[in-house]
Amino acid sequence: MQRPLILVTNDDGVNSEGLWAAVNALVSLGEIIVVAPDRQWSGAGRSMPHTVSGALTQSVREAGGQAILTYAIDATPALCVVHAMIEIVPRKPSLVVSGINFGENLSTEVTISGTIGAALEAAAFGVTSMAVSLEMSVEDHLTGGKAKDYSAGQSFTMYFAKQILDAQLPPDVDVLNINIPMSATPRTPWRLTRLSRHRYFVPIEPDRLHGQGRPGYAVRGNLDQVERDSDIWALCVARAVSVTPLSMDITSRCDFGAIEEQLRMNWSRASE
Repeated sequence: MQRPLILVTNDDGVNSEGLWAAVNALVSLGEIIVVAPDRQWSGAGRSMPHTVSGALTQSVREAGGQAILTYAIDATPALCVVHAMIEIVPRKPSLVVSGINFGENLSTEVTISGTIGAALEAAAFGVTSMAVSLEMSVEDHLTGGKAKDYSAGQSFTMYFAKQILDAQLPPDVDVLNINIPMSATPRTPWRLTRLSRHRYFVPIEPDRLHGQGRPGYAVRGNLDQVERDSDIWALCVARAVSVTPLSMDITSRCDFGAIEEQLRMNWSRASE
């Protein structure tokens, strides 16, 4: 029998320490193929711009005593998954793992994340995926800082990957979004959470007097209004690993009867 095929990608670039920490955590679970951007693409979401070439560089790297077929592409994280699925992988992957990301991906900002974008793109191909992110200081979000400890990230990456490979997730769970506190150990508790409706990264006005053109961001300070069952609360207050099931179906879970009645209230009069 063939070993499960696991596609590993990220948004921090093919040389990211976090990506290779994930690879080393997964090598015992299956056959690994790495397809990742050739440079940093944080904040790319699920974007597919026309300004990238798709140029592809193939190499073989070593991880966990195995030769890992690796592709670096001039492409966003989501586009890397597209390339992988339509021209690289020899068969449909059993799992796609995006990460381990430099910095957490929480709450209303998850659609900004290139890490989440790659996982969602995999889900669009019908492949269950995981997005794994490690909490870091804002100044480390593009570089990962120095001498980061990925041992907890590796432990949880391996654990949840094995659960998915052993038994597929329930219907409507397309992505597991896993966020790990920087203080975590492999024994840190984890909890199932939902996305908070409160911003986690708060936009900061650019200082145009000093040459800044784009907004910056800072981590939310006041947590008083944050939901107790949310990803933000789990990570920032409980200091637990947050595991959030995400669905490709972003249709509102509202009362269709009530909203239709509201929207049709004046329809006959307006259409006269």
